[in-house]
Formats: sequence, structure tokens, C-alpha cells
Amino acid sequence: MTPLIDVIFLLLLFFMLSSTFSRFSEIELSSATAGGAVAGEPTERVFVQLGAERLTLNGAPASLDELAGQVETGQVLVSLDADTSAQRLVDLLVRLRGRDGLSVTVLE
Repeated sequence: MTPLIDVIFLLLLFFMLSSTFSRFSEIELSSATAGGAVAGEPTERVFVQLGAERLTLNGAPASLDELAGQVETGQVLVSLDADTSAQRLVDLLVRLRGRDGLSVTVLE
């Protein structure tokens, strides 16, 4: 007769090998450095204030879809309210990622 511990290890091995592990997507964040400005054409700057329930684009109320449609190139400066959740910031960054000529800076 097989000891109970052997059966438990076999079950553990079976479930470990038959399970799937999902990979979560990552958003790459780069830290801002002082003096990183490049001489050349001035870039268009857009100021976004992000809160738990509000989003303003250059002082005017907007939604995430409107923001994604209006901002194509330039620099986006994001200011966070005290009640902003991390998920809300990630939703904004996901909408803006992958665009050539667009840099996003999250202000403290």
C-alpha cells in the first residue's frame, strides 16, 4: 500500500504541471531626469489632471476616449489628485501607449 504522503506529492505534481500561468502585461515607466530637454522644435504640451471621478484636458473636462482621440504627438503632463487610484492611472497610460512622438510624464 502507498503511503499517504506519496499520494499527496503526486497530486501536487499533477496540479502544478497541468495548471497554466498567465503573464500580465506591463507598462514601462521611465523616470524623469533633470536636463533631459533636447534642442530643436518645441513640442506641444498637454496638461492632464486625473482624479478618481474627473479628467481634465488643459482645464476642460474630458473622457478617456476624447483624450485618446485629441492627443497624438507631443508631451503629456499628468497631475494626479489625492484620490486617484492606481487602476485609473493605468487606464490612462494604456490609452496613450504605443504612439510615436508622444511622451507621458506623471508629475508628483
